[in-house]
Amino acid sequence: MSLYPPDLASHLAGTATTVCQCWKLTRKDGTVLGFTDHDLQLEVDGVSFEPQAGFTASEARSSLGLAVDTVDIEGALSSASIDEADIEAGHYDGATVETMLVNWQEPSGFAVIRKAIVGKITRSDGALTAELESLAQSLDQPSGRYARRGCDAELGDDRCRFDLTKAGFSGDGAVVSLETEDTLIASGLDAFEAGWFANGLLTWTSGALAGTADRIVEHQPRQDGVALTIWRDGPVTAAPGDAFHIVAGCDKSFATCKAKFANFLNFRGFPHLPGNDAAYGYVTDGADFDGGPLVP
Repeated sequence: MSLYPPDLASHLAGTATTVCQCWKLTRKDGTVLGFTDHDLQLEVDGVSFEPQAGFTASEARSSLGLAVDTVDIEGALSSASIDEADIEAGHYDGATVETMLVNWQEPSGFAVIRKAIVGKITRSDGALTAELESLAQSLDQPSGRYARRGCDAELGDDRCRFDLTKAGFSGDGAVVSLETEDTLIASGLDAFEAGWFANGLLTWTSGALAGTADRIVEHQPRQDGVALTIWRDGPVTAAPGDAFHIVAGCDKSFATCKAKFANFLNFRGFPHLPGNDAAYGYVTDGADFDGGPLVP
């Protein structure tokens, strides 16, 4: 079965062709963007493809087996649709890209020749390079569980089952100022003790970062507000006044699950694994080998 529809296949069989490449990018939030290496704007399958971005693609190869094939696309950050802040915020991470071969004289004649996932994105001198990984990349992701002492659930998800709407386990705040690239001073969280939100999740509800989430590394009350240290690849681009919702942090240990959240029945780890010290140990006088739990 041919990859190309009959009209496009007939055109490619001719002595001269008028084809170009188009890239249809679908972000995880549902936003659809179109770019082309043609010099005019094209309307293909209900999507508008911009020519201004000046994208070019590297050589693409498809190999047999389960290896992850990659292709790079390069282009200037000249399109109004591409915001550098959105790239920093991770809006393009994991986006789906369809590479299309289009007859620009008859845009209804097109074929999707490759589907890929956006991997690593690099920026330099006003240009970006996006690595597109084949769908085989999904086969390289962990799909099972690891037997380890720590919990592998996210606080409040379907496996954890903890009710984050309980009083005292979440809060709303706003940015007062930025102290460093990864530390901000916030208001609205004075009622919580130090470290309560460490390892917690902060979701932005307004400002340029609205809809994105960041992990809290450290939570420390101060006289001028509450200091929150955020873990992210780039600097925090929030501005004073930006609002957020924050939930209590969990370090994934059984002791925290039991003492802080009273949710030990839903703990999704294996806290009683003996570890190397016990596995390589031997019976000695005075030791306790009654088969009881290692973690009380």
